[in-house]
Amino acid sequence: MIADIAQNVRQQSLLTWYAAVRRDLPWRAPPGQLANPYHVLVSELMLQQTRVQTVIDYFERWTLRWPTLADLAAASSQDVLAMWTGLGYYNRARNLHKAAQLVVAGGAGLPQNANDLQVLPGLGPYTVGAVLSIGYGQPAALVDGNVARVLARWLALQQDPMVGRGKATVWGEAERLLQAGTPAHADPASWNQALMELGATVCTPKSPACSDCPVANGCLAAAQRLQNSIPPPRQKAASQVVRAAYGVVLQVASGVGEPGAMPVLAADDCWVLLARQPAGGRWAGLWQPPGMETAQAAQAVRQLLAPRLQVDRQLASGQLPVVVHLLTHRRYEAEPLWWLQQTASVTLDDPDLRWMTVKEALGKTSGLSRLGQRLIAVVWEELTSAAPRLL
Repeated sequence: MIADIAQNVRQQSLLTWYAAVRRDLPWRAPPGQLANPYHVLVSELMLQQTRVQTVIDYFERWTLRWPTLADLAAASSQDVLAMWTGLGYYNRARNLHKAAQLVVAGGAGLPQNANDLQVLPGLGPYTVGAVLSIGYGQPAALVDGNVARVLARWLALQQDPMVGRGKATVWGEAERLLQAGTPAHADPASWNQALMELGATVCTPKSPACSDCPVANGCLAAAQRLQNSIPPPRQKAASQVVRAAYGVVLQVASGVGEPGAMPVLAADDCWVLLARQPAGGRWAGLWQPPGMETAQAAQAVRQLLAPRLQVDRQLASGQLPVVVHLLTHRRYEAEPLWWLQQTASVTLDDPDLRWMTVKEALGKTSGLSRLGQRLIAVVWEELTSAAPRLL
């Protein structure tokens, strides 16, 4: 009985703290109210592997473009990928789009039970728990990295809370805390968000601010001065080095670079050649400069693009230092090769090739991979800063 009272007091303290200091995020509802389940689904998929501040802008543009699940289901895959430009992990966007189409085809709306939610593509136990608790007010547990860290410290758990026995322990605790008769059970939406908020802002991975924690007196790790060593550090997998080269072919309108003319390169009047990535591969369906991932990538790219280059109208060409682009388990070392050529109009007969203005290619909804945008930006910066000398 005493333990139950202490638990309820601690839960109420955390809920009160959350109501007072929670961050105002566009997908959140006020404490005690439920959020739009569609907004929960979109935000949670966007937040996977991505910082909150980055997601805010994407979420607002996404829900302005597609206010409902039905609107998203009717969108084209290319538009969906374009709206996701720069967020990375593009399977999240594909899964969200497929889930919307499946739900709308079923005609019953976003499911309100775990069994039907978890069969939708891209929805694991955490996302299912988020939709059920934050969107529908059901006492469903969820454990992300922040919640796992908070609960591991509360329990002084020595195992990694994200795998194996440690994972089972924190999920069991998350479910136990939502048992009937507790403040958490009465308001699971606020409770789960309070746990996440505590982990994101106070119970941080390094140097947790225990003096600011509203429930520090119930934390076993803090009592044992173990808060800086729990959870134990995770072993990072070695990154695979991928060496590649990409060709950035730029076209400017006729007249630029003529004798005696001061060249002016404008991002909305200069076009870059893009290739659509094949389905099923990395960056599937996205656009980026044509490239190769081979030992002799630079030479292979030159041979690939030779038929597309107008040598007689070429103004300049060159090669820039390697661009390093980091993914979760890969380190890309990409050589940007570039050509600047002059033309009035060039048409392409390949649907997987297109011209796009540099301004559009570097925009937030271009449909390019982040690596593709970086390569174009590096070349564009070089050309615009050195145009008089190069031309």
